Amino acid sequence: MTGNIELVINATSSGVDIALLKEKVLIELHREQRNQEYAVGDVYLGKVKKILPHLNACFVDVGYNKDAFLHYLDLGPQFASLNAFTRKTLSGDQKNSDLMSFQTLPDINKDGKIKDVMGQGYVIPVQVAKEPISQKGPRLTSEITIAGRYLVLVPFSNKVSLSGRITDEVERDRLRKLMHSIRPSNMGVIIRTQAEGTSVSELDQDLHDLVKRWDEMHRTMKTARPPQRILGEINKTSSILRDILNENFTSINVNDEQVAAEIKTYLKSFNHEEGIVKLHKIPDLFEAFNVHRQIKQSFGKQVNLKSGAYLIVEHTEAMHVIDVNSGNRKNASVINQEDNAFQTNLECAKKLPDSFDYVIWVELSALILSICRTKTIRRN
Repeated sequence: MTGNIELVINATSSGVDIALLKEKVLIELHREQRNQEYAVGDVYLGKVKKILPHLNACFVDVGYNKDAFLHYLDLGPQFASLNAFTRKTLSGDQKNSDLMSFQTLPDINKDGKIKDVMGQGYVIPVQVAKEPISQKGPRLTSEITIAGRYLVLVPFSNKVSLSGRITDEVERDRLRKLMHSIRPSNMGVIIRTQAEGTSVSELDQDLHDLVKRWDEMHRTMKTARPPQRILGEINKTSSILRDILNENFTSINVNDEQVAAEIKTYLKSFNHEEGIVKLHKIPDLFEAFNVHRQIKQSFGKQVNLKSGAYLIVEHTEAMHVIDVNSGNRKNASVINQEDNAFQTNLECAKKLPDSFDYVIWVELSALILSICRTKTIRRN
């Protein structure tokens, strides 16, 4: 992600709203409620309430008012090892979190049945994969992972995987050999895109921090009673910084002193420039940075373009209907109505991927093809 990139963090009494802007245009929007539980990444010690053989899944009590859902495919290949580790920890036989001397078990059958690996009343660690929504409880996984700035720790595995976005073969080979040399036994690692070009000391420190969090989870699990959270994900603001922060960031705008201090501490831990954090004494930063208007436009039927043209989007039961309007579009270089229509269509076509989600974008691809083919036929 290149260009002028800003983070706007608007703190309110109910939580923190986070907007990622690129060239002043809203790219991502996040909301973190205060004292939020059951966030993606949180790990709970849950108790299996009901096995659902027809769905090859089960319901797990993690303390939410609705039981959480765990499918067999989300158990993870190392579920047998995790289950054995959990039982030993709860019984007091597993006194430390070190997996070097832990005897891992074979991977479970990827085409197996959930009733063959667990039953009602089982106590298992589960991680929130999807937060609760409406009348549904959280979606869970038992393939526990702990994410850091450069790495993702995968306990009970010995595999080193790399982000596909790291394309330089020399760098991929360097990172792969490095991680195999420093990772603890039975601790797999996923190397994230941000790790490209980082030093040995930075990667080693990130790995050390992740292992410490695994140790923290183990210590909490020793005395935990289900349902109980045994490892919390870092707050949303820090997780966004962890995932997207790079040298292209020009500013991080905040209207809360405590949040600003937390961000500076986070940046300092990764040797990033703290000066990009700007504290504003403005009650509503989203108003000052024109974020509210962009949010309203994103959820409205009309999408306005810089030239004065606009789109009207209507969703019906069978399809999305898009009306392209030239509006008060003006372009001195356009000499006739046909070229004006063509330029309007091109501008709208470029806007579509930024305005709608992937599902709608697939439906709109036919429109773009139609635009291009029509102009080609006419010119030929």
